[in-house]
Amino acid sequence: MPTVTTSMISELREKTGAGLLDVKKALDEAQGNPEEAITILRKKLGSKIDKLASRATKEGLVHSYIHVGGKVGVLVEINCETDFVAKTDDFKAFCQDVCLQIAAASPSYVRREEVPEADLAKERDIAAAQMAGKPPAAVQKIVEGKLEKYYSQVCLLEQPFVKNPDKMIKDILSENVGKLGENMVIRRFTRYQLGA
Repeated sequence: MPTVTTSMISELREKTGAGLLDVKKALDEAQGNPEEAITILRKKLGSKIDKLASRATKEGLVHSYIHVGGKVGVLVEINCETDFVAKTDDFKAFCQDVCLQIAAASPSYVRREEVPEADLAKERDIAAAQMAGKPPAAVQKIVEGKLEKYYSQVCLLEQPFVKNPDKMIKDILSENVGKLGENMVIRRFTRYQLGA
C-alpha cells in the first residue's frame, strides 16, 4: 500500500477544498490513489466538494513588493471569489507573504504542471547519468526523488515557506482557503532582479 504523503494531502485539499481529515481518510481508503480519493470525497461530502472546486475566482489582487534596496521586485496575481475577501487584511497579508517568497526563493513556475516536459526530461537525464551503474529499480526511485527536489526549487507551490520551512506554499494557500472560506488561486507572477 503506497504511503500517503503530506504533499498528496495538500494537493488533494487544493483541488477539492475538503478538510484535512476528510482528505487524509479518503486517501488512506483509496490507498493513495488521488482520483479514487476524489470519488470517495464526492460520495461522502456530496456537492460541497464540486461547488468549492468549481467556484470561479474572478476577484483578487495584483500585489507588488519591492525588496529593501530596490534590487528585486515582484508582481503577483492572486484570485479569490469575492471582492469582499480581496479587501481583507488576511488576504493582503497572504499576498505579501507570497511576494516575499518569490523575492527570496526565485521560483520559475507557479505549479508543477507548468514545467515544460523538455526541462523534466533534461533533469531526468542528469539524474540518471549520476546514478550510472546502480540497479534500474534504484535508479528509478532516485530519479523520481531528484525530480521532487527539482519541483521544490522551481515551483512556487512546492517550495518550503521562507517564514516557516516546515510548510510548503500550497499548505499556506490551503490554510488561507480554509480561514477565508473561499476558493483562492495563485494565478501568475513576475520577478524582476536588477541586472538579471
